[in-house]
Amino acid sequence: MELQSILLPGMVPGRPLVIAGPCSAETEEQVMETARQLHGFGIRIFRAGIWKPRTKPGSFEGVGKEGLLWLKRVKEKLGMYVATEVANTRHVHDALAAGVDILWIGARTTANPFAVQEIADALEGTDIPVLIKNPVNPDLDLWIGALERIYNAGVRKIAAIHRGFSSYDEKIYRNLPFWHIPIELRRLMPEVPILCDPSHIGGKRELVGPISQQAMDLNFDGLIVETHPNPDKAWSDTKQQVTPEMLNSILNALVIRDTHQTTESLTALRRQIDECDNHLLELLARRMRISEEIGQYKKEHNMAILQEQRYDEIIQNRIAQAEQMGMKGDFIKTVLMAIHEESVRHQMEIMNKL
Repeated sequence: MELQSILLPGMVPGRPLVIAGPCSAETEEQVMETARQLHGFGIRIFRAGIWKPRTKPGSFEGVGKEGLLWLKRVKEKLGMYVATEVANTRHVHDALAAGVDILWIGARTTANPFAVQEIADALEGTDIPVLIKNPVNPDLDLWIGALERIYNAGVRKIAAIHRGFSSYDEKIYRNLPFWHIPIELRRLMPEVPILCDPSHIGGKRELVGPISQQAMDLNFDGLIVETHPNPDKAWSDTKQQVTPEMLNSILNALVIRDTHQTTESLTALRRQIDECDNHLLELLARRMRISEEIGQYKKEHNMAILQEQRYDEIIQNRIAQAEQMGMKGDFIKTVLMAIHEESVRHQMEIMNKL
């Protein structure tokens, strides 16, 4: 995939691409007031949800097609680019007819390949920038598949939006960031720009700033932030929207790291990392060989693969050791669980051999 940059005219060199505006277009007055304030702070791309996919019927589902006229007015009066979410072919046709400049595909739609393909078919022959949010669940292949479907329709101005992943667990975030997933997307598809949606990751306005900085530290290409003149009175997502003034403060406080510095001074340290990794791989290979020997013993003595007490002892003891060494217990638990899962897989293969 060889993609064009989605950076549009009017952006400040060396600064992140910023798309901002309300979760939902509520009234023409609200749309214009938000856009005027954002324009005053130098924002050039205005976003607003026209159609809102909601979990339950009866919730505010967006003003619909009428809101596209308000976006058109933002373009005419303020000269801003406008963006909105599309979830089906009708949305695409209506948005294109209204002169919307940028479309994005939401997380729930990305999770449905049939829906993405229908949108891709509707986009065929156009060259409008399309932003694709990660699916609701942490499925990198599904995200890549959506990007490829839009690309195969002939669209070349494509970018990804990282908005985090749903979880039933109690947590500080609305959607878990799982930063390793967009990092892996960048490794596999380095030509695809990645924006961060700190509003949906955080779910609280006080988290928008810290999450935005984390995204910049990870060299993300920009931000898409929900912004409302009076967030507490918003018709949707009241807790995660910031005022235009708050957004301006967040953007001014961002530290943009230098990605062009030479890394020669890191060479010695990186050699040490490589050496450590080599030792880790050798130790893991040795551990797996021992696990296979244990599996063979269990087979010969008709023993069950999983020994719950032993597994629990390993987890507890190793976490305690790791914490004494200054490492996070949760990190070590994740590593040990992955190693144990692979060990069990090896032992199951041995058990199933005739």
